[in-house]
Amino acid sequence: MTTSPTDTRAEPAPRLIIDLATIQQNYRKVRDLAPGAEAGAVVKANAYGLGAMEVVPALADAGCRTFYVAHTSEGREARTALAGRPADIYVFNGFWPAELPALRDAELFPVINELAQLEQLREQAPDLPCALHFDTGMNRLGLGPEETDALIANPARLDAIDVRQIMSHLACADEPVYPLNARQLERFSRIREAFHGIPASLSNSAGILLGPDYHFDVLRPGLALFGGVPAPGYPSPFEPAVEIDAPILQIRTLRPGDTVGYGATFTADTPRRIATVAAGYADGLLRAFGNGGFGRIGETRVPILGRVSMDLIGVDVTDVDNPLAPGHPVCFLGGDIEDMANSAATISYEFLVRLGLRFHRIYKPAARRR
Repeated sequence: MTTSPTDTRAEPAPRLIIDLATIQQNYRKVRDLAPGAEAGAVVKANAYGLGAMEVVPALADAGCRTFYVAHTSEGREARTALAGRPADIYVFNGFWPAELPALRDAELFPVINELAQLEQLREQAPDLPCALHFDTGMNRLGLGPEETDALIANPARLDAIDVRQIMSHLACADEPVYPLNARQLERFSRIREAFHGIPASLSNSAGILLGPDYHFDVLRPGLALFGGVPAPGYPSPFEPAVEIDAPILQIRTLRPGDTVGYGATFTADTPRRIATVAAGYADGLLRAFGNGGFGRIGETRVPILGRVSMDLIGVDVTDVDNPLAPGHPVCFLGGDIEDMANSAATISYEFLVRLGLRFHRIYKPAARRR
């Protein structure tokens, strides 16, 4: 049995609702947690998939003056989004001489990841502000132990170079009791002493929650600003800022023995009501969410039944008391982002950056410029 359509939308398409005022509120919460440090903002990957052209100005209006991106192209976009507001923008992926014109044009600061890059900068653009990244245990980017010791032993290599920041990155801050956190803090503290007077930055979103010892001079939150949980399993002070609102297309009743979706991976053992929803993995709702993911109608969880397909998801609406019809929204994300990510054996970072371009994006307005 199916219902007849009663939807009044122009198009039954999913919407991605991004609350810019909540992003600003989360930024202010970061500042409250570390009043002695400057709060920057990591806006790489199109502001974690939420739209750098909208998010960057909102953060600037909240007082942010330091931004971090991965690529020069992202830095150019952030500079455009700022529309003349003053801010420093750091590019994590290093100094590449071929990008020097773009760096100068957009006033971007490269993050130096090895001594060879430092020497290239000295030769080609010693006046260009930069940051130094020291690897204290991640083993990803940054000056390793030998290069770090060599620079500490010969700090004159920084003469005439405009180093605006030194930084490192915590590998396990989302696990507060992991012993590597303390080891990285010790290593970075030693580096900070060697380059005393240059602002230091260690903490990402989860690092901020490790406490004042980890805060140093500049914070680099990303996920926290967008309402993710920096340390799953531990309380988070940040509010969800993103929600998906996907309309129901059809409702039907399953009989015992009926299956749902590709591969018939769900079989009903009792009569159930199922709603087919206009969203799928083309929109960033991962196929793996079929392993325990859910949406909400009001406060009622509606479990995903069967596999998530490209454009459609089936959810169990048997326990929903209020009347439903095609067009009624089913909500995903919000405060459930971590549980949804866990159901797909992933993390909320990956979930956010995969949110598709097909969504009709709605931005709840930010507070006015400061």
